[in-house]
Amino acid sequence: MMMFKSGEALEKEYREILQRLPEELPILPLRNTVAVPFAIMPLAVGIPRSVKLVEDALAGDRLIGLVAMKDPSIEEPMPGEIYEVGTVALIHKVIRTSDGTLQVVIQGLERFKIETWTETEPYLKARIVLAPDQVEDDVETEALRRSLTQIAKEVLALMPNLPEGVGAFLDQIDNPRQLVYMIAANARLEVEQEQALLEADDLKEKMRMLISHLTREKEVLTLGQKIAEEAQEEMSRQQREYFLRQQLEAIRRELGETDEQTAEIEEYRQKIEEAGLPEEAYKEAMRELKRMEKMPPQAAEYSVIKTYLDWLVELPWNKLSEDNLDIEHARQVLDEDHYDLQKVKDRILEYLAVRKLVKERGIESEDGREEDVQEAMGAILCFVGPPGVGKTSLGKSIARALGRKFTRMSLGGMRDEAEIRGHRRTYIGAMPGRIIQAIKRAGTRNPVFMLDEVDKIGMDWRGDPASALLEVLDPQQNHAFRDHYLDVDFDLSDVIFITTANQLEPIPAPLRDRMEIIELEGYTEYEKIRIAQGYLIPRQRRANGLRKGEIEFTEAAIRQIIRDYTREAGVRNLEREIGRVCRKVAVKIAAGEVERVEVTPEVVREYLGKPKVFFEAALRTETPGVATGLAWTPVGGDVLFVEATRMKGKGNLVTTGQLGDVMEESVRIAYSWVRANAPDLGIEEDVFEHSDFHIHVPEGAIPKDGPSAGVTMVTALVSLLTGRPVRADVGMTGEITLRGQVLPIGGVKQKVLAAHRAGLKTVILPQRNEADLDDLPEDVGEELNFIFVERIDQVLEAALRPQPQLATGEAPSGDHRPESEKISANGHGHDLEVSE
Repeated sequence: MMMFKSGEALEKEYREILQRLPEELPILPLRNTVAVPFAIMPLAVGIPRSVKLVEDALAGDRLIGLVAMKDPSIEEPMPGEIYEVGTVALIHKVIRTSDGTLQVVIQGLERFKIETWTETEPYLKARIVLAPDQVEDDVETEALRRSLTQIAKEVLALMPNLPEGVGAFLDQIDNPRQLVYMIAANARLEVEQEQALLEADDLKEKMRMLISHLTREKEVLTLGQKIAEEAQEEMSRQQREYFLRQQLEAIRRELGETDEQTAEIEEYRQKIEEAGLPEEAYKEAMRELKRMEKMPPQAAEYSVIKTYLDWLVELPWNKLSEDNLDIEHARQVLDEDHYDLQKVKDRILEYLAVRKLVKERGIESEDGREEDVQEAMGAILCFVGPPGVGKTSLGKSIARALGRKFTRMSLGGMRDEAEIRGHRRTYIGAMPGRIIQAIKRAGTRNPVFMLDEVDKIGMDWRGDPASALLEVLDPQQNHAFRDHYLDVDFDLSDVIFITTANQLEPIPAPLRDRMEIIELEGYTEYEKIRIAQGYLIPRQRRANGLRKGEIEFTEAAIRQIIRDYTREAGVRNLEREIGRVCRKVAVKIAAGEVERVEVTPEVVREYLGKPKVFFEAALRTETPGVATGLAWTPVGGDVLFVEATRMKGKGNLVTTGQLGDVMEESVRIAYSWVRANAPDLGIEEDVFEHSDFHIHVPEGAIPKDGPSAGVTMVTALVSLLTGRPVRADVGMTGEITLRGQVLPIGGVKQKVLAAHRAGLKTVILPQRNEADLDDLPEDVGEELNFIFVERIDQVLEAALRPQPQLATGEAPSGDHRPESEKISANGHGHDLEVSE
């Protein structure tokens, strides 16, 4: 607080000093301070030119000009960088410290204005003119003075740690100028505000400025005092309760009434206070604790309440993992854990980048709403793809990249809604739902939460778990998820939910709408080899106790395992077979038979036995009546054979192979088209009148449906009736119409990958599916030949071998067996054509 002198003697003293004021005055810039008349204030002077100024002033008349700086960061301001209105000051005392800094005590005398700058070296000098305040001795001035005095006393009364008598001192100041400057110097004004007050020429304007500032300061101090009183009152209440409880405990000890129940109640009370519960959960916990306190431990409800409180205090209400939002780190982690999957990795990095920018830059919304940002940060990712392509491990990688805990919950076969939302406490053995249980196991409120097999949720009389998930997976609702057991809101908005599924169709539409679908396709042979070399072999080597140099797989051996021992879209079975080889090697090394094994195709055959998978297309299509189709399954694409045979009959059509309704229709359409176009195909019409036809799709235990086998069925029938075998290296897919048009189908990428895995060289596709090949890996596109068709005639031309043999009701040349023998030769389910 600045000191002041007052009285008429003081003004007389000032006038005498100012009479010897020189025309030029050394100017000392002040940093973050404004000097005012009548004030005695200390200054610390350390800048060399300012030290020189003070020393020269001491040797002269001790008068200097004090002016505030506009920018306090400037070390040595020049004209234009300081204000033009300041205060003439008299140096009273100077003390030099050990570090060379001067401690100067000055007294403000009068306002001045700078007319012109005269020197800048060795320090600033300027020609000045005194600018005393304009004071009017009238009623308004007196009224303003009294108002200013009153509001200043009220503010002082609200300020703590002030000595008594300060308010009375204000009453003794009659001179309005001294009152204004005294209050201005101690009123916590900003530099700009205090400079504006100093520059004002009219004393009344200065008093109005101070009254306005002090009125606001009074409001702030009053509010602060109210907050402090409320806090003190709350602390006093808590302290009172604490002392009363301590006294009650002492009384109980004196009476010998201390028991385990009391100690247990106090333990739970302490846990509740330390758990950091939200207000609603805290009130519920205290309410249950009071009920527990009033009942005997033998009561059945006692243990129910105890279990409930255990859940409340052990949940991570405020425990959050700190996110590592380094994009390059996340990219490195994803590349370490997974090969390729570039689109999936890019989407995950976009997801992390959004969280990073929102967190760093804050929420900006033109209309003041945060929903859009919440939606972006709370997006639910759904990985859809065949088994073994890395869906679950991707979730683990995201957790590792973010530095979060990972928890997983399988939804496969779940039928009870209470598994999600929990049971109400009225039921015996009630528990929270598996969502809350998993959060508790994770130990943080923001884990990466993987919901596996979301497409395999069931539904029965116990409820619909898929509908219960709607609230959990909605970023707009899950900030207040209410478990039936807890019956209080729990915030799930910080959880990163990731779901996995093998297929989209079984997922209910409302649930699917809440998720962003990211499809993971099957791997090509090239990709499987790289995955085996970079991930599977090192992992199985470590899992089976082998060192790096003790086992080495050649690329040819890996390719043989892929082709002869696995048929899958993912790499799960591939890893199992690699594990089998590693175990065989481990036995030999443990027995001391060898020190190192190089796994070659011969070693693979020795360790894994005979091949499990055979390329059947060439074998099956050697005989007319068999065509190779391409199918989509929940576990990826697959090769599908359609077999046709005929026998003596009356034109009946039989289908086998567990065909669905749509596929049955495709058979009938194919049969009708072939029969309608028989003359153009070189087939005699009476063949259909004297023969029965049988269409079979092998692996009859597996249900099959869909329209995309239509072209395959036509090709099989035409091959049967014309005696022209289907090319062994050709696979086809497409829906047909009665007019012979080939319509587009779905699942093109999976089907083409299946054709590549099966060793086919040519794939026939509908013309309108050409754009779907953009997503194919480059190595697959280069190794396959694609033929795009619009009509079934084009399919037949590309698929059938150009053999002239026709089915005209006569047996093929070279077959002279009796008719009965030819029919019976195919009567035991054999898939060869029977010619008449």
